Amino acid sequence: MEKDRKIDKVVNLAKRRGFIFPSSEIYGGLNSIYDYGPLGVELKNNLKKAWWDFMLARPDIVGLDSAILAHPQIWEASGHLEGFSDPLVDCKKCKSRFRADHLLAVQKKGIKPDFGKSKPKDKKKISCPSCGGELTEVRQFNLMFKTFMGPVEDSAGQIYLRPETAQGIYVNFLNSKEAMRLKIPFGIAQIGKAFRNEITTENFIFRMREFEQMEMQYFVDGQNNKQIFENFKKLRYDWYLSLGIDKENLRFRDHAKDELAHYASQATDIEYKFDFAGDGGFKELEGIHDRGDWDLSRHQKFSGQKMSLTDDQGREFVPQIIETSGGVDRAALAFLLDAYTEIEGGRSTTTESKKEKEVVLRLDKRLAPIKIAILPLSKKENLTAKARQIYQLLSAAYRLQYDETGSIGKRYRRQDEIGTPYCLTVDFDSLEDNQVTIRDRDSMAQERVSSNELKAYFQEKFSL
Repeated sequence: MEKDRKIDKVVNLAKRRGFIFPSSEIYGGLNSIYDYGPLGVELKNNLKKAWWDFMLARPDIVGLDSAILAHPQIWEASGHLEGFSDPLVDCKKCKSRFRADHLLAVQKKGIKPDFGKSKPKDKKKISCPSCGGELTEVRQFNLMFKTFMGPVEDSAGQIYLRPETAQGIYVNFLNSKEAMRLKIPFGIAQIGKAFRNEITTENFIFRMREFEQMEMQYFVDGQNNKQIFENFKKLRYDWYLSLGIDKENLRFRDHAKDELAHYASQATDIEYKFDFAGDGGFKELEGIHDRGDWDLSRHQKFSGQKMSLTDDQGREFVPQIIETSGGVDRAALAFLLDAYTEIEGGRSTTTESKKEKEVVLRLDKRLAPIKIAILPLSKKENLTAKARQIYQLLSAAYRLQYDETGSIGKRYRRQDEIGTPYCLTVDFDSLEDNQVTIRDRDSMAQERVSSNELKAYFQEKFSL
């Protein structure tokens, strides 16, 4: 049933528990813009750190943080000014606006996005899904946000918010190579904001106008692109599995020749089974692309700067690029959906919760916003003092939450709902034997641990 979609439950949880809020909500909100709350920013930072550590663990990959604003000629060289557009149609009756390729795809006409190279197929039999009205002719709509640099808003000062992070890597290719004394093959990784003035947005943080990307551009000499491409496909797929994504919800989808971007010789999407995706249920999570030498060749042409290199045999070549490109926000949504678990009838042993449905967010320990909850059994001063002492002991190493409100059963369930791997309870016995009770989120197993051994105990737990 529509009302039972997991995405709706996750959206509710995300707002109620402080993961993700509608932006500018007190002013009525801003369409498709979201703010990450206290728990959401921790999840997002943990996700980015996991990606960054994965990439930079390799000796042949370095990092970069390029500017959001860039010289406008970059977007001419990249093809974004000419071709970064979507086909737009309006309903003549209700004035609703749609992306033509999405509309045709929904109505099973087999159209695919094509980077704006051509108009969608005939739409004569397609009507407005909102009211059944007639649609306008298709026109191309450029997705880049415009702004102005300097005091005068004229064409001379017009620049753009970047629609992707990759171009900042390409124009810093030579700088990075020389500064870090890199030799082909090598990669440059970057995490950063991008902006697209989408015609239609949908499904919470899946498609937004302001979003964050995790991209790595790997520069090669063109000799063994196929093997490098296949290697990164497997590495990126396995990364999602290593962080807890169910294998049944993940798949590869190779791009057909007629949907490849004009610069790509091969492309594969890693797709996740989002429950809002309709038939089949899979939508793109990350893309792996063989971009050839198109990008650096274009920047060489438009900038006049030589981008070619010479190998040991004296062969001059423009480096080719294998790209991995994923969205931070889409990944966060996939991890939330995959971790969200409902347990009918509850699993707690407390009387008050036996008939209640309980929610457990089974996030990987590395992604969980709160690592350990510190829970004094009651608000009595001797217990809270001991609990706060333990909080101070662990706070430098872990993100903690201190909670002394409500029954211990309710506090456990609050922590389960936000994905906290461990709850640490200080009880009256703790005052006598200096031991505390550690409860595991997933197994619900409990064990007594000496307060003096907590640092070593959790160091082992979080290293597993």
